Amino acid sequence: MIQLVQVLLLGLMLGGVYALMASGLTLIFGVMRIVNIAHAAFILFAAYLAFWAFKIYHIDPMVSVLFTMPLMFFLGMGIYKLVFPRIGESRQFTSMTVLLTFSLALIVEGVMGFLYSGIYRSANPPYTTRALLLGPFYLPAAQLYATLLSLILLGVLFLFLRFTRTGRAIRATMQNRTAAQIVGVDVERISTLAFGIGMALAGASGSLVSFLFTFFPAKHWQWIGTLLALIVLGGMGSLSGSVVGAFLLAVVAAYLGHFYGPTWSPITFYLALFLILLIRPQGLFGKKLEA
Repeated sequence: MIQLVQVLLLGLMLGGVYALMASGLTLIFGVMRIVNIAHAAFILFAAYLAFWAFKIYHIDPMVSVLFTMPLMFFLGMGIYKLVFPRIGESRQFTSMTVLLTFSLALIVEGVMGFLYSGIYRSANPPYTTRALLLGPFYLPAAQLYATLLSLILLGVLFLFLRFTRTGRAIRATMQNRTAAQIVGVDVERISTLAFGIGMALAGASGSLVSFLFTFFPAKHWQWIGTLLALIVLGGMGSLSGSVVGAFLLAVVAAYLGHFYGPTWSPITFYLALFLILLIRPQGLFGKKLEA
């Protein structure tokens, strides 16, 4: 019984980080219907920024969130302005975004490979080797701190979306883009801001990934499959759904890894993606599409 509870705790702690990673991707899709295949590549780009800041300037990866988030925010707004308005009127907009962001992911991967080579890297601040003991249970300090920071950032995001004028405009655009435009929402400006916020969340996720996992430039292909499983399970465009999906799949993956070996943990996400598309394509919290 103690082992089962211990595995549950480990799964929940990773679930918070997964939720932060998926939140930016689902926000971007919810507002603009952009399937950002490059999201995980930008998470790794931010992870490299945090890694080198730690190695060269001894800046703690959790503190590096203070500069990875604004940097990725402005980078995201620039990318959106440069790329997506040009195809905004296309009837195949969502399909074209898959191809565009796939190409963007290859470009980012190539740049990272050129600059940093394909060596596995990971930051190692002192708390990565520590654990908090709670009776018979232990909580790895790195995962605990990362999850707490993730929950704080997600809480700030939900408060921003709920109680600010810009946040309400983003929510309105997510619910019905045309109706939001009719009532006076500048959807182009909101789309630019939302893409920047999604990228800022990728920046924060990258700072946490830099010390939680080992990574190399092509690692993003594994991560994007995981993130797509999370947001499809929760419901494409549903922030609360992506959070629930992240915790749920993280716990299931932890149990499968415990009982059947670590190779089953990543398979969990791909299997869940296949099953949810087969059984309930709209996800747990998504709305069923009508013809």
